[in-house]
Amino acid sequence: MSLNIIAPSILAADFGNLQRDVEMVNNSAAEWLHIDIMDGVFVPNISFGMPVLKSIAKHSKKILDVHLMIVNPDQYIKTFANLGANILTVHYEACPHLHRTIQAIKATGMKAGVALNPHTNINVLEDTINDIDLVLIMSVNPGFGGQTFIENTFSKVSQLKELIERKRSKAQIEIDGGVTDTNAKKLISVGANILVAGSFVFKSENQIETIKKLQQLANIH
Repeated sequence: MSLNIIAPSILAADFGNLQRDVEMVNNSAAEWLHIDIMDGVFVPNISFGMPVLKSIAKHSKKILDVHLMIVNPDQYIKTFANLGANILTVHYEACPHLHRTIQAIKATGMKAGVALNPHTNINVLEDTINDIDLVLIMSVNPGFGGQTFIENTFSKVSQLKELIERKRSKAQIEIDGGVTDTNAKKLISVGANILVAGSFVFKSENQIETIKKLQQLANIH
């Protein structure tokens, strides 16, 4: 297993050929498959729900990295565990009882992730960072694919890395939104170790090659 991970985002796939695109990821250098679940309430868009995730899980050979952009995520934790999610990430902004939510995710055997919107400060995780397996930094405003990367993300990742080291947490840092070959290396250099790439992968001419290129960029030392 390589040091840093590429997680193609299925939100950018061709929904008319979902099995084909999942199998492309299976055959690629990517280690995770990133799946965005949106409810049209927490974010102004609706992606897909349980039946689609079930069919993705049936075909995928990768770690399923499920990102919930929904209100009341607690009521669906067991459902996502049963559907085959390996990692379940909830939004800090959607969880009034974050510690309890993290514990509930871990109780099912999944890894627990916490996502932060672009406007949310890293210091809100000061008290929970040791319970979290993964922090997902939104580098675009959540809800739609294909958006432009927010430059402030770099300093945010640096601050998060500092918090993780200071607290001796084992949390990994994932970046979601606008990741391309132009910022991948810098994101890794400031502390990220998982890069989610949607449009950049699925809209490229050669998707397997694009994933391979990102993987190489992410692991140049």
